[in-house]
Amino acid sequence: MTGAQFGELPYLAIGNDVDSCIFSPDGGLLAVSLGSGVILMYSTSNWEIFHTMTGHDDLVRGLVFSVDGKRTVSGSLDGTVRIWDTESGECEHVLTDHTGYVRHIAYSAVKNQVASASADRTIRLWDLATNSCCRVLSGHEKFVCVVYSPQGNQIASGSSDFSVRLWDVATGECSHIFGSHSDKVWSMAFSPHGDQVVSASCDKTIRLWYVESGNCRRILEGHTGYVYGAVYSPKGDQIFSASHDGTVRVWDVQSGICRHTLTGHGNAVVCVAYSPKCDMLASGSFDKTVRLWDVSDEESRHISSGNGQAVYSVRCSPNGKLIASCGVDQTIRLWDVETGACLRTLSGHSDTVFGLAFSPQRDQIGSGSGDKTARLWDVDTGTCQHILTGHTDHVNGIAYSPQEDQVASASDDKTVRLWNATTGEHCGTLNGHTDGVMSVVYSPDGSLIATGSMDYTIKLWNVGTMACINTVMDRSNWIHDVVFSSGGGQLASASGDGTVRLWSVASGECHRKLTGHNDTVAGVGYSYKGHLLASCSDDKTVRLWDVVSGKCRAVIQNFQGEVYSVAWIPSTDINYLVTGCQDGSVVKWQVIEEEQHLVHPCWIATNGALNVKGASIQGVRGLNPSSMRLLRQRGTAGEPESQLRDTDTIHIASMISQSSEGMELDSALVTNLLNEQQQQDDRQIEREMERRVNGRAQGRRHHPYRRIT
Repeated sequence: MTGAQFGELPYLAIGNDVDSCIFSPDGGLLAVSLGSGVILMYSTSNWEIFHTMTGHDDLVRGLVFSVDGKRTVSGSLDGTVRIWDTESGECEHVLTDHTGYVRHIAYSAVKNQVASASADRTIRLWDLATNSCCRVLSGHEKFVCVVYSPQGNQIASGSSDFSVRLWDVATGECSHIFGSHSDKVWSMAFSPHGDQVVSASCDKTIRLWYVESGNCRRILEGHTGYVYGAVYSPKGDQIFSASHDGTVRVWDVQSGICRHTLTGHGNAVVCVAYSPKCDMLASGSFDKTVRLWDVSDEESRHISSGNGQAVYSVRCSPNGKLIASCGVDQTIRLWDVETGACLRTLSGHSDTVFGLAFSPQRDQIGSGSGDKTARLWDVDTGTCQHILTGHTDHVNGIAYSPQEDQVASASDDKTVRLWNATTGEHCGTLNGHTDGVMSVVYSPDGSLIATGSMDYTIKLWNVGTMACINTVMDRSNWIHDVVFSSGGGQLASASGDGTVRLWSVASGECHRKLTGHNDTVAGVGYSYKGHLLASCSDDKTVRLWDVVSGKCRAVIQNFQGEVYSVAWIPSTDINYLVTGCQDGSVVKWQVIEEEQHLVHPCWIATNGALNVKGASIQGVRGLNPSSMRLLRQRGTAGEPESQLRDTDTIHIASMISQSSEGMELDSALVTNLLNEQQQQDDRQIEREMERRVNGRAQGRRHHPYRRIT
């Protein structure tokens, strides 16, 4: 089902702000610290509370287990470090030497030693055999976070002074001061081998540093809010980051690509932890929950990060391996067809990207934008090879000739321009439309170009002479999209009157009108075999039509927004469809041909939060207890059965939600930060966090199918 997001597991309803979470070394326990100063210890076998540990007088920012798991150490805004017996939950010792609040704790993997980082601008090393401070590391100008290397011989620290430092544990000397972030550093983590360290910052980035040289290896960008935490996977091939933007991101260390964005939290995500014994991730949030995620490879195929804003066009590569999407966010994203992983983001346009096309050999992709330009991109590297200038208004569509020697771009300036696909040089202009041109497409043999316009006409052009050889008048509304059948003898058009029309290319006559949509039809596409036609509409549905009979075979309905684009994935045996929607989602669907065609979602790329409240699971079979608990928590209704009931209509409106309403920020995090300048500084951060949360909702953007008068 699409109701399971990236291996999402049932969440833990905590009832208070979550400030930190950590798994025990054997993965059997999850410790969670709260804004109230309480520490909850959960058993991961049944997710029941194992211990409730009280004693701190303020919220607990730092939490860590000893290497053998027998001790738990916590640091609090009350300025103390507490040593707990994990088995009994009793506090054994209270360490009180810091003069400011304690915001981070680290445990040495090889020594019976703990490091605590404080707003008093120091790092204190504690000998747990004597429960005394054995060394003080000074040098940072503001509050500090800290972590030990796996070998225990080094400590990395990050600070509100924007810097990252490396310390020798034996001598207490600072051995490196790395290049700085542009804002406060909130969290640090060593890679499993100890050769790299990662830092998370309020500048919205994660930076990877080489320990030996101190050089920055890579900057991971994508979060839209402060980054509060980052951890490596046990293999060191992935990094997981927690952000004020309410998401957890999954990064590939080698490439720096964001592979997944985990959504579902209703407020800032402040901590993230990886279980050392299984592929499970925990994330804690100010929404008073801890969410659990199965991050094994097989479970990573359901939902990925999307364009985040309206998607105006989706296209599939000729080899069926890539999907491209574009939209309001001014980027083009390339997706892996099988997994739904975002492989690359192409940036360069300065306005909404309206149109896309792959070259026949799939090595190049063309885009058209509201910035009045078209661009040609190298698919493998993501670099822009050519910027095509000359249009005087929005570029709505773009197409490659089958021979791949030419590109055509359609514009609101009423023209279609032809370009050399290799050099980017302008080689001709098609004039004749009396209003903006919405769509352009080459015939399969490359001899003709078809264009659809706001002037209610479809025009056919001879590519060689650039002459208009036929004009078809729809007489009803704008023509938003035109596409040739695979044989080239038929042309399908999408109209503002809510209909799809099939035209004879030879005669120009309309021999079938497909009705059923009740709003503008924005896009159409023939299946790879040519026997099915898909249409998408502002009525929030996609319809599948039998080309021969004209019958509607299936309806995919109740999208969260208007559906702007549809494309088929080239395949000779299985029918796959891709849709792009106003809600920012890109969805891959499988179409099963039976008497009543069945349509099932394969994966969803979206930037929205999962919401299945009110969705029915009546007739669903094969749900395991974990999935059942998750769906119940999310507000589903109905009684499941043992298998999924086949249906030809898929309802996804309740499964994807972009809503950011109802978000609140608990003030407990900042109540006691009143004395030192550092505490005032931290309080200002929290105020900024609250301001950003309250201002997250974005205004709706106008889309190109509706002219503003």
